[in-house]
Amino acid sequence: MDRNIKQEYANGLLRYLNDSPTAYHAVENGADMLRRHGFIELKETQPWTLCKGGRYFMVKNRSALIAFILGEGDLAQEGFRIIGAHTDSPGLKVKPGACTVTPDGYVKVNVEVYGGAILSTWFDRPLALAGRLAVKEGRKIQEKLVKIDKPLFIIPNLCIHLHRDVNDKGGYNKQTEILPLLSMKKEGMEKGDYLLQMIQEETGIEKSGIVDYELFFYEYQKGIFTGIDNEFISASRIDDLSMVYAGLSALTEAEVHGEGCRMVAAFDHEEVGSVSAQGANSGLFLHVLHRICKNLGMTDDAYFQAVANSTSISADLAHAVHPNYGDKHDPENRPVLGGGPVIKYSASQRYATTALSAAYFVDACERADVPFQKFVNRNDIPGGSTIGPALSGLTTIPTADMGAPVLAMHSIREFGAVDDQIYTKMAFRAYFS
Repeated sequence: MDRNIKQEYANGLLRYLNDSPTAYHAVENGADMLRRHGFIELKETQPWTLCKGGRYFMVKNRSALIAFILGEGDLAQEGFRIIGAHTDSPGLKVKPGACTVTPDGYVKVNVEVYGGAILSTWFDRPLALAGRLAVKEGRKIQEKLVKIDKPLFIIPNLCIHLHRDVNDKGGYNKQTEILPLLSMKKEGMEKGDYLLQMIQEETGIEKSGIVDYELFFYEYQKGIFTGIDNEFISASRIDDLSMVYAGLSALTEAEVHGEGCRMVAAFDHEEVGSVSAQGANSGLFLHVLHRICKNLGMTDDAYFQAVANSTSISADLAHAVHPNYGDKHDPENRPVLGGGPVIKYSASQRYATTALSAAYFVDACERADVPFQKFVNRNDIPGGSTIGPALSGLTTIPTADMGAPVLAMHSIREFGAVDDQIYTKMAFRAYFS
């Protein structure tokens, strides 16, 4: 790939990561990207009129997105080619009854941990706030996205003089020790007013109209390129927004006249199990596949044929061998940064990959001239999971689990190689071709 094209892609990815502090913003920015490339938005609550060769997308809960291109051939025989990913990332979510005032006059924000965050990485970093509000306007409830991109919060560490074994024991109490500091107590201000008052001042939305909220903290410092040759990327939410971006980028470049239906599905709530109306472990995806087929006039039998002739990729980041913890990895399967996308295997079905599903992803890599690697957990270290088993189990579509290799997965700031991001996008393009 031309160096200028590679840099353009890397710059676009970094902008997407920086501009998408929550799943809601990731979907909004993804939808804008699709519209710029001629995709038409469909509404669940309205009739669909689909045409062969058409480009479409739909949004669920403002936090999940499914986009697709309808080929001009026989969908029953050609099936769907699917790339699945997720829009959410581990972090800190604001609880109802947001603020508490300590006897010493500190105003703290009450939070709960979302997903498997590495909590130590959230300390001593300026934090900003983003999410969505449910706002009452007249008799209607409106959704409003907010992104207060200012360093208004921080979680200070306890000094080592009062916690001398911090470097030996580690660990934090999730209820009492990870509460971000907002301000000092102000005369005449009730504890319930601090956060809503700040939102009103920053957004212009009257706090009296805010019925409810879903708000998340994020690191104020933006992602950057690093390394001697800027060969690495250091940023928040690389897991898994980099795979969302790669999938959408590949789809926008796919030929309209290709075979079958090429599709990207970016689900919410993977980090907490995927069981929600907008998660991969729900009826959402099956509803969309069935609706597409019925809209094209296909019989139920033709729909089942299309599903049986489909393939799927679950795109979620993979663990690169860590330079300081090499013994945490299987001795024979050791993916590294810059070595290309990683196919992930699990005998216990934590990943959905089979020999046959891996083969069609390997074929895409080879056609794109992209290197690839393989990962399997050590037998004595259980790993995480992905949307792959849910996606494959609900649809019965063979699925390959893969992802670009990274370090510091689930840290507030993750770390990977730029080349792996570009390799992944190239493999996705080949998969769609």
